[in-house]
Amino acid sequence: MAPAAASPPEVVRAAQKDDYYRGGLRSAAGGALHSLAGAKKWLEWRREIELVSDVAYFGLTTLAGYQTLGEEYVSIVQVDPTQGRVPSRLRRGVLVALHTVLPYLLDKALLHLEHELQADGDGAWPSRGSQAPGARGQSGARRWVRRCAAALTEQQQGALLRAVLALRQGLGCLQRLHVAWFDIHGAFYHLAKRFTGITYLHVRYPLAEDPRARASYRLLGLVSLLHLALAAGLQLYGFRQRQRAQREWRPQRGLSHHRSYAEERTVSRTSLCTLCLEERRWSVPSAGRSSSPRSWSTCGTTADPTEGGTQESFLMSGGSLFSRLTS
Repeated sequence: MAPAAASPPEVVRAAQKDDYYRGGLRSAAGGALHSLAGAKKWLEWRREIELVSDVAYFGLTTLAGYQTLGEEYVSIVQVDPTQGRVPSRLRRGVLVALHTVLPYLLDKALLHLEHELQADGDGAWPSRGSQAPGARGQSGARRWVRRCAAALTEQQQGALLRAVLALRQGLGCLQRLHVAWFDIHGAFYHLAKRFTGITYLHVRYPLAEDPRARASYRLLGLVSLLHLALAAGLQLYGFRQRQRAQREWRPQRGLSHHRSYAEERTVSRTSLCTLCLEERRWSVPSAGRSSSPRSWSTCGTTADPTEGGTQESFLMSGGSLFSRLTS
């Protein structure tokens, strides 16, 4: 009797078991790095530690030609599209790369590109403390991305930023759509397995499948599709609201920036006293007291307002102040 294909509940249980053991491996590796290098290095290298843990897990099982712990738990084995042979080493290597390395590279590249575009749009580059998680130093790829982003116009940067945000949201929606499609048809649970054509077969005589379980999975898939459609609609509505708010806020931001710059220039032109470093407040002397064209300031120094109010004499200010107090 030919081996039967694995049912969707068994595939899901195998994936959940693999996620459980991968989580334990990630936690152990992260704890070791935290103990050796401290919390700061652990926060910087957290994503890389997770990537190395996943590659190690699937490299020691799938890539080496063995069952994963989840597949062994439900007694299923991977087969190629012919349904009669174990996948080749090349196919298994592509599966591991698509399942572990590609999501990490996509997320990292899109996150860095988004940060560069947002920093260039605000007119200031982010400091080292505000860079994307995992950014250490200025690599050649990041410098190239920065040069390309700086060469774009403001409209092009805005369009590219919107495309990056839409792509990041779209990847999550694609994953959820794929899971819902699996619940309905029960073929491929992971996108990497769909691209490589790897499915599962039983390695022992399977138990009779309950038709009610298959119907419940189809219902779950339909509900997931409905929920995904509603979530996509809400995200699209929120995205349009944010874009409209940004368009309304941009002129106000430019006006406030111009106003603050004008106030700074006004304050910088104000004459300051060299003794007390306070702003001068001029007062005109009484008639008949002095025929000098100079005016008194409240801090006791004298200056000639006709010449810009910038010539002070410490000796004259002291004598004049003493004569005023004794008169």
